[in-house]
Amino acid sequence: MNHEPFETLAPVYVVGALDGDDLVRFEAHLRDGCAECEAVVRASTDALASLTAEATPTIPPAHVRDALLRRVDASSRPRPARFGWGRWAAATAVAVGLAAMLTGGVVASRYEKRIGVIARETALLRDTMRREQAALRDELARARAVAVLLRDPATRVVTLNGLAAAPAARGRVVWHETAGGQLYVAGLPPAPAGKVYELWTIAGATPKPGGVFDVDTAGSASIAIAPVGDGPVKVFAVTVEPAGGVPAPTGAMVLASAK
Repeated sequence: MNHEPFETLAPVYVVGALDGDDLVRFEAHLRDGCAECEAVVRASTDALASLTAEATPTIPPAHVRDALLRRVDASSRPRPARFGWGRWAAATAVAVGLAAMLTGGVVASRYEKRIGVIARETALLRDTMRREQAALRDELARARAVAVLLRDPATRVVTLNGLAAAPAARGRVVWHETAGGQLYVAGLPPAPAGKVYELWTIAGATPKPGGVFDVDTAGSASIAIAPVGDGPVKVFAVTVEPAGGVPAPTGAMVLASAK
């Protein structure tokens, strides 16, 4: 059966402008259990009720009421058959307007939600790109600084070996006594909760803090080291310390250079 005629009749039925054979045929179609037409009828009825509820009722003036009564009296007299067509056409226009309003509202709502999602995703992507760009700039600056150090004959490269607390770890320090240097580590497990890794430089009898760091998911990290100024550094070491670092080592040593 062709369903298209019933799609056209459904909105007209809602506004009460369906009569004759069309009314009998459409109500029989509804009784047969057409879920699609029932959904259209429900949606159109709700929209019409909403529009009616939004209207503010007012009491018409006396002359308007008298004119309305005269029109009602005139409407009870027989009219040409074309009246039915005019009423059907007007009702169809109302139904089409309701359908357009419903469809437009649904489409607009979907687009607004999608635009909101796109805006949030774009903002998140922009923030991520900014962080990555900042990290790349920092890494490039460190690489340039190390390249400058390596051109100096006074620069030495010191190897750090993993100890019992982190036997798979390894590290390397590019070091210049007056310019400072750079620490590179790999193979370190993530620091325990509330802890960080801290670098120590030992030039005399007392270790001096050289900076704190965390490792990435691969167990790698890199930090710049300021010059010590107490004479040549003899040992570089890394320990596990409370978050924020401490002025003197207290935790387990995970990396150290040979004495």
